[in-house]
Amino acid sequence: MKVALFASCVADQLYPEVARSVGRVLRHYDCELSFPPSQVCCGQPALNSGYFAEARRVASVLVDALADTDYVVAPSGSCAAMVHHHYAELFRDDPKRGAAAERLSSKIYEFSQFMVKVLKVDRIPGSFPHAVTFHPSCHATRLLGVRSEPLSLLSAVPGVELVPLPHAEDCCGFGGTFAIKLPEISAAIADEKLRHVSGTGARYLVGTDLGCLMHLAGRMQRRGMAIEALHIAQLLDRALGAAPEAA
Repeated sequence: MKVALFASCVADQLYPEVARSVGRVLRHYDCELSFPPSQVCCGQPALNSGYFAEARRVASVLVDALADTDYVVAPSGSCAAMVHHHYAELFRDDPKRGAAAERLSSKIYEFSQFMVKVLKVDRIPGSFPHAVTFHPSCHATRLLGVRSEPLSLLSAVPGVELVPLPHAEDCCGFGGTFAIKLPEISAAIADEKLRHVSGTGARYLVGTDLGCLMHLAGRMQRRGMAIEALHIAQLLDRALGAAPEAA
């Protein structure tokens, strides 16, 4: 199958290693992977700030960039949710563009969602012998309905000790521009989340959205916490790297 990687702004600008992990994992499962170079932001920051014309302009570019592929995979439930839930509204007065946006919406997946729902992955070769806890991001959980897929993937990795996170579905406090406009409240929410993370005794905090992980990793660094934040694709990439056939 032809799969396009939609990296998202955060991966493209700050965490390219996550995009590379997504690519390696998808290729391991025989996906014909591409990275359309004309892809841009999904438009969510502009939309959230009330700049509808600007959001529509970049969304239009993205729709064209990701048109010629069977599936689109993003390491971000937030960006996938933007396409699923807001593109129809952005293009409600443009039937042609609206139809193209609908086609994109039908084939874009958050990474763990694609791995479980499309590729039907139920076991990951190799191992990751560590205690792990999982933070479910708000947009992936509430807008995309991605709840069991990341946990299924983590349970499919030999060696992973998946430790439940108390109050897991509480927000991390990032919220995009919320963290910029209300930094004290944002940091306090993150610190509350990290108290629960610390209590699990896990060595790794895993998530599906880089905005959440960036926010929590920054707070952990400031507090001197010896916990590493990992995108779920990075964990799978490390596990596959430990597999005998990958050695």
